[in-house]
Amino acid sequence: MKIQYESQRVAYPYFIAAMVLFAAQILFGLLIGAQYLWPELLHPAIPFNIGRMIHINLLIVWLLFGFMGASYYLMPEEVEGEIYSPKLAMLQFWMFLVGGSTAIVGYIFRWHDGREFLEQPFVIKVAIVIVVLMFIFNLVMTMIKGKKRTSISIVLVLGFVGLAVFYLFAFYKPANMVVDKYYWWWVIHLWVEGVWELIMASFLSFLLIKLTGVDREVAEKWLYVIVGLVFMAGIIGTGHHYYWIGTPEFWLTWGAWFSAVEILPFVAMVAFSFHMVSKRARQHPNRAAISWTVGAAVLSLVGAGIWGFMHTLPSINYYTHGTQVTASHGHLAFFGAYAVIVLAMTSYAVPIIRGVKVTHQKAELLAFWTMVISMVFIALSLTGAGIVQSYLQRVLAMSYMETQGHMALFYGIRLIFGFTFFIGLLIYLYDFFTPGKGREEV
Repeated sequence: MKIQYESQRVAYPYFIAAMVLFAAQILFGLLIGAQYLWPELLHPAIPFNIGRMIHINLLIVWLLFGFMGASYYLMPEEVEGEIYSPKLAMLQFWMFLVGGSTAIVGYIFRWHDGREFLEQPFVIKVAIVIVVLMFIFNLVMTMIKGKKRTSISIVLVLGFVGLAVFYLFAFYKPANMVVDKYYWWWVIHLWVEGVWELIMASFLSFLLIKLTGVDREVAEKWLYVIVGLVFMAGIIGTGHHYYWIGTPEFWLTWGAWFSAVEILPFVAMVAFSFHMVSKRARQHPNRAAISWTVGAAVLSLVGAGIWGFMHTLPSINYYTHGTQVTASHGHLAFFGAYAVIVLAMTSYAVPIIRGVKVTHQKAELLAFWTMVISMVFIALSLTGAGIVQSYLQRVLAMSYMETQGHMALFYGIRLIFGFTFFIGLLIYLYDFFTPGKGREEV
């Protein structure tokens, strides 16, 4: 299968950057995982709070690189036209790479804003806004120049516009902590449980059409259902973060009801995926891309949907908020919903960009199962740690540090599966960076 539009090649450096930063993120994850057991490890050079900051920010940066690369690959085929400005796309790439790398390295030297997850210094925040606006401009102009507009391209652009708009609240830093946290969630929640879901749904629809050959009209109907559910549940579902921060009591009711409904978009994604695969009109040779695609739908339901609902009701969240139960949900949700869909787009697009035909994918399929199984056990171990923490710390009122000592077994299990996850990632990267192995030139 050959590339349809020459400008789609601009996606390739984005995929490379995403994979390299992904590896760096996991290395820092292993570091802070080890620091749970050996707190003095690499202290004071990289203390736990800095390692965690880098781990989380690398996650955001590499996912955005993956989103942008996947969009630059997807958009030409959707609108039937070349990217408006490949030069602008490359300028944006280098700006984002330099800005993101500067921010990550700066954290080691304590150059950060101090606001959790939004630690980027002011100048880096401005650079991020500029880069995202350049990206959105390029996508919109590509749509205008193209021969047609599709639901997938429209929902994708809508998702990125929402990403840009809600990130503006990262600049708002009121002195009142309650007000600060209220709007802080407008970035954190409305990104990952709102507009990012639109981006994911667009990628999922594109991949299922390409991999199954099912009629586009069927996919677009499902996409409309998913978008509707995201808007209905995701926005007011922000209320489950407002339970204990000093906001009015009505958020206990609104947050509970709409958080319960937030699982529905992920149920729809799973139903959508299995329906499309069952009705497929052809057997696509890229079995790994199919595995990553269906895996994204299933794991997002488990991690974001089930694991999220598991501790989102006020009566449960009263004991579990801020514990390792939250961490277990975060790990499985981010990996299942967003990391896996980026890996799916990478698995599908990169062989086509390189002009090679997949002949066997034993290495990548091994990487898929190794990472998926490892992440499930990471989530289970953190869930176990969170249950112990919730009971000892929140019910028995044991001190935080004393509680941590009773969680060491679960931290050890998490670290073991962190290493197996990294092994799976190394297998994936080996397959990614050796394009001729196991493949034939087209």
